[in-house]
Amino acid sequence: MRVTRIIAAAATAVLALMSTVTHADDAEQAIRKSLEAIQLGVPVESVAASPLKGLYEVHLQGGRVLYASPDGQFLMQGNLFQMTPGAPVNLTEKAERTGIAKTINGIPTAEMVVYPAVGEAKTHITVFTDTTCPYCHKLHGEVAELNKRGVEVRYLAFPRQGPGSAGDKQLQAVWCSSDRTKAMDAMVEGQNISAPKCSNPVSKQYMLGQSVGVNGTPAIVLEDGQLIPGYQPAAQVAELALNAK
Repeated sequence: MRVTRIIAAAATAVLALMSTVTHADDAEQAIRKSLEAIQLGVPVESVAASPLKGLYEVHLQGGRVLYASPDGQFLMQGNLFQMTPGAPVNLTEKAERTGIAKTINGIPTAEMVVYPAVGEAKTHITVFTDTTCPYCHKLHGEVAELNKRGVEVRYLAFPRQGPGSAGDKQLQAVWCSSDRTKAMDAMVEGQNISAPKCSNPVSKQYMLGQSVGVNGTPAIVLEDGQLIPGYQPAAQVAELALNAK
């Protein structure tokens, strides 16, 4: 009799698990269908149940997060907080940082303009920059100080006025130069540089910046995926970067 009860209980558990899996698959299909219908323009990387029962978490390429109802009829963009003892936790920000870090840290440094740290590299920052941006120039003037503090500075291109702009042409010239750091330094100092046209990642990096939430320059991404908009002094950036583990 006891064996019979155990088998019955196991069968019930299996059926419940199968039902859960089926509902999850149905929800993912419905949500993906809704996102396709509105032509979001950003690929969906994953759909999974969120920490809040009845709400699904949609991870977009680049790291951004949306929320959806299981039937896909309701979509929402915003922050989901978990009220914990001491202070609320921003679950959306936490998830987005993880996704952005994975995306940005996965870019080969060969596609960037890199200023290595002096001595041991303790951490790195990735900066979306535009050579026509005054505050980018100001930050660039403090790169040496960041390097001395053990922070490697990696540049990605973000022509803030879009493809075909003066910044876009300048950035392409930098990326097509045989010595990118030398070309970047010269361009920031107001010198004209010439470089043969080449296949370059400027357009791809511009679109990537948009997908992770960059809407101006400079935009600094810490190693943990935290996005800091605008200029910050070297000492402040270094402190944030060294704590972003």
